[in-house]
Amino acid sequence: MKNALIAATLSTMALVDAPAARSESITVVNPVGAAASVLADAKNFTGHVVVDMLLPSSLSTPASSGLVTFAPGARTAWHSHPLGQMLIVTAGKGWVQQEGQDRQEITQGQTVWIPAGVKHWHGGTARNAMSHYAITYIQDGKNAEWMELVSDEQYLD
Repeated sequence: MKNALIAATLSTMALVDAPAARSESITVVNPVGAAASVLADAKNFTGHVVVDMLLPSSLSTPASSGLVTFAPGARTAWHSHPLGQMLIVTAGKGWVQQEGQDRQEITQGQTVWIPAGVKHWHGGTARNAMSHYAITYIQDGKNAEWMELVSDEQYLD
């Protein structure tokens, strides 16, 4: 996991240092609330989930980023990412689970790297809300492959 996180960080640093990035303005300030908060789509999430996009994705920024807040019991559906995803927990306590493995607790200050193509879900615990920044890399215009909702039995197991 540590090696995957280091590789992801180096890849991100390489994107920042790329010559194409230097030709643009180096400072972009998006004020808090520049984009309206949205409730997550019920076909991909269970429970009350609010998404606040941080920066719009573009050809020069091949990633999407958002602050995602899960109420207690709220979670994503099973899904994967074509180029991986980084979660940075900013508040509360949550769970993340990779298919075929035990659920793991995540808390404020922790960073989670989910490799490309790994089926997983994440969200708040049954009793706690959780917020995280999600940085998801885009391939061919797509940042996620959404699958079935996580059942209550799977969630609480």
